[in-house]
Amino acid sequence: MSITRKLGAEFIGTFWLVLGGCGSAVLAAAFPDVGIGLLGVALAFGLTVLTMAYAIGHISGCHLNPAVSIGLWMGGRFPAKQLGPYIGAQVAGGIAGAAILYLIASGQAGFDLSGGFASNGYGEHSPGGYSLVAALTTEIVMTFMFLIIILGATDVRAPQGFAPLAIGLGLTLIHLISIPVTNTSVNPARSTAVAIFAGDWALMQLWLFWIAPIIGAILAGFVYKWLEQDDIEDYVED
Repeated sequence: MSITRKLGAEFIGTFWLVLGGCGSAVLAAAFPDVGIGLLGVALAFGLTVLTMAYAIGHISGCHLNPAVSIGLWMGGRFPAKQLGPYIGAQVAGGIAGAAILYLIASGQAGFDLSGGFASNGYGEHSPGGYSLVAALTTEIVMTFMFLIIILGATDVRAPQGFAPLAIGLGLTLIHLISIPVTNTSVNPARSTAVAIFAGDWALMQLWLFWIAPIIGAILAGFVYKWLEQDDIEDYVED
């Protein structure tokens, strides 16, 4: 598969993740009487990854997330030379998704960006008022676990064909845990895309939603390589 097609797939997939996930938060979470709430938003993010994993996983691997690409590289599953292009395609796709979402959302009378446009934040911009330390810890740990799920579910020794389900449900669980803390990032492309439109505080706090997911992803790649090697050695001994 050519790199151009892979990048196209990553662009489309991240476009869908931002439009579907952030769109559910902006357009439907608190819609009068039939709002989908926290559970609905968590499911929406999980479903975007689940659907795209089946749609483009065989083309690009369906990373949709700079932290995922970095974690897979750290885990020995992805070449370093493709990191830059993949991350660029993911960020561009996310921004395109946020642009379409803005176009739709701004069509409603009274729309403004003061609600944050599904941006991630800490302190006074955390949905639950959680501190910087709490937000940093949450994003590192949630991204770490997300990469452990991805690396484990896509291992050649894992049951085949079920990885998208495990990954999608894993992302849903992550959102159920961490929406109150940071509005859930675990994805620098997703955070960047909406922060560009929200501006102001969202851009000022964006650094955390790059640094923390990348740290979590690197740690997970390192740990899973250790777990994987131990498992291989046990298998050989048996």
